[in-house]
Amino acid sequence: MTGFTKPISRRTFAKGLALGFGGVAAAPAALAQDALFGNQAEWGQRFDTDGRLRVPRAVTPLLSPQSVQSTEMAITEYRRMAAQGGWREVPGGATLKLGVRGPTVVALRQRLIYTGDLDAGASASPTFDSFVEAGVRRFQTRHGINATGIVAKQTYQALNVPVQERLRQLELNLVRLRAFAGNLGARHVTMNIPAAAIETVENGQIVTHHTAGVGKIDRQSPVMQARATAVNFNPFWTVPASIIRKDLIPKMQKDPNYLTENKIRIITRAGQEIQPSQVNWNSMEATNYMFRQDPGGDVNSLGFVRIDIANPHGVYMHDTPAKGIFGDDYRFVSSGCVRVQNVRDFVNWLLKENGDWNRDRIDETIRGGQRVDVRLAPAVNVYWVYVTGWASDNVVQFREDIYRRDGFGGAGPAVVASGSADDDLLPPSR
Repeated sequence: MTGFTKPISRRTFAKGLALGFGGVAAAPAALAQDALFGNQAEWGQRFDTDGRLRVPRAVTPLLSPQSVQSTEMAITEYRRMAAQGGWREVPGGATLKLGVRGPTVVALRQRLIYTGDLDAGASASPTFDSFVEAGVRRFQTRHGINATGIVAKQTYQALNVPVQERLRQLELNLVRLRAFAGNLGARHVTMNIPAAAIETVENGQIVTHHTAGVGKIDRQSPVMQARATAVNFNPFWTVPASIIRKDLIPKMQKDPNYLTENKIRIITRAGQEIQPSQVNWNSMEATNYMFRQDPGGDVNSLGFVRIDIANPHGVYMHDTPAKGIFGDDYRFVSSGCVRVQNVRDFVNWLLKENGDWNRDRIDETIRGGQRVDVRLAPAVNVYWVYVTGWASDNVVQFREDIYRRDGFGGAGPAVVASGSADDDLLPPSR
């Protein structure tokens, strides 16, 4: 099998998890951590000086036979835990961080030990110490929460999702993973919507990881299988009709200088440019015109690069001038298209088989500021998927069911009626 350098058997995985989730029957610390996170007999020594626990990036693709197998193994253990009653709730309320003391810290320790995020041999001290902080960081990383090591509302919510719901999540997503267990192509891209994350995959191994910005709840990114066909450097952005109605007209009513400041030109059907002052912004007159934003990564909503993807939804992947979103927990911010962190590395990988399109040439083309279109030879398979629970590299991962497609209810935002997914958001007002 590809993806694992050392495949783990179902028996070994299950035996390890049975020990690692030792809230019911305590287990030696080394075996507890060998359970869920692979061969980590010295797990307790993997802290750096400030108490952080390093969690390595995945090497096994999300869409792979290995992830299917690992998820099947995790389901077996979650069924066992559910049969034994699962984990106890951590009482919410006060923010927990280094130095805090109290019975809630003891409950937190027990919860982290149960799912293998904290050494089963750790003390029962009521003090939130660096070991607890590291366990919280690991738990947060597995649940797509910024690994601050601080327990506040979002972490409390994730800690207190019942084991039965986590089990159903894994069972549902196993079906989704199995649907992609075949040949996806030697080179392909996977974008997982709930995780807002992208993988480039080559010969069964992840080559690059990219954080993503994806569709808002009311403008959802679609699940699809498509092909990336071209890279557009220094693209214009033509504002779609849906955004003219929903966003552009209201912005102009509040700030008459918005279009000028963001280098968006108004073009008539005859191809003539007119000024914003010539449009009645208190009506829908603006929908009769084309709005085109000049190239330029500092302002243009597409940044320096757009990746064309052949699909019926009119969505694509692109750079963004608003790179601050990539450091946020909540990255459901676009109108359906996908914003790509470190887009130059992403494009470099896409153009790998396009002759001399190396990183230097990519950077030079962007600096040149001129529109350049490059067709991918060959086109690259792209998979936008919706997976909220899975296991790979011996780590069980969960993400919030942001679009409410799992059908379990529970905490979190409700789905708003889906809008157009053929565009990206306007740049923010200055």
